[in-house]
Amino acid sequence: MKYRKFGSLDWEVSALGFGCMRLPQRRINKLRAETNESVKIIRSGIDQGINYIDTAWPYHLGDSEKILGEALQNGYRKKVKLVTKLPVFLLRKSEGFDSYLETQLKRLQADYLDIYLMHGLDKGSFEKAKRLGLFEKFEKAKKEGLINHIGFSFHDTLPVFKEIIDYYPWDMTQIQYNYMDTGIQATTDGLKYAHSKDIAVVVMEPLKGGKLANPPNEALDLLNVSEIDRTPVDWALQFLWDKPEVACVISGMGSQQMVDENCASADRSGIGSLSEMENQVIQKVADIYREKILVPCTTCNYCMPCPVGVDIPGNFATLNNVSMETGWLMTYRARRKYNIFEKNPKKVDSEKPNGNASVCINCGKCLEKCPQHIQIPDELKKVDAILGKGKKISDYY
Repeated sequence: MKYRKFGSLDWEVSALGFGCMRLPQRRINKLRAETNESVKIIRSGIDQGINYIDTAWPYHLGDSEKILGEALQNGYRKKVKLVTKLPVFLLRKSEGFDSYLETQLKRLQADYLDIYLMHGLDKGSFEKAKRLGLFEKFEKAKKEGLINHIGFSFHDTLPVFKEIIDYYPWDMTQIQYNYMDTGIQATTDGLKYAHSKDIAVVVMEPLKGGKLANPPNEALDLLNVSEIDRTPVDWALQFLWDKPEVACVISGMGSQQMVDENCASADRSGIGSLSEMENQVIQKVADIYREKILVPCTTCNYCMPCPVGVDIPGNFATLNNVSMETGWLMTYRARRKYNIFEKNPKKVDSEKPNGNASVCINCGKCLEKCPQHIQIPDELKKVDAILGKGKKISDYY
């Protein structure tokens, strides 16, 4: 494992961090996580040198923090920096801070957190944090020894990012960044801006919700022509580790194979290791992707569960897959998958969401939860029009 400087803090962080948002799923309810396999792969990652573990209140409907608490028993806690997040989007009163932090520490079976983040700050939640006095709450918890360092994760635009960065002496920030998202959300300029302030930058969504692991055929052909023996995942990760401004890259790993391959990739990483030719290949692949992806959903599942049982990420993934696929057979299979989703509202399972886009009642409860600010009900209408009614993609995108 390679290690890197973590902003102004006096410790080094593993190039690869373990993100606990996509742990192995339960067979019955795939929004929940399976404990034994999750504990096994988390500990395996730590054994291979990972020392940064990230989770949050809503991940796997609360399972993530509990499972991580189990995984960090038997001496594993002292080997890592433990990070979780305050769900600012759920807070209504400042007193909620104490309740959430107390519950999270119990879930994690921990006396303190190495880093506590304000989760998913955007313009609205940033103003809420100021209005509720959350900065003072964080400071008090730090004085009491419940948290060591303070940071925030981010989903908004560059001007908002700079405003938040300049407001408080943060220890770190976590941003969505990958070779497709260099110009949205915090952007490359934001990455460099935080770094210039000696604030550690942790990258999430390095594979854009797994999309960069499965390139469309044109992109895959381009990677193969480069004659560099590297998987699509390795290409995406090395793009990030090449940059001196990136302290740590969090990967949501859901299997032992992912852990082993990503740890091996991290061991090959280094600042400035990519050639000009390699960077040009990545840029060309990014251009191909951008033409194909219709809905910028990263399958983070923040929008779930849907009150009426629509599988929102699944519907968006199906539409994007139709756009990605080439050849009539692949397109047919992708469209056929849409028909597997339940279209009868009376038969939809709200506990195990399986509804197709047509079931959406436009309640809008998903809108404030989406970190990508996707107009979900509107996009679901497009999904149903294209996949359910046979309309052309070009009619809507």
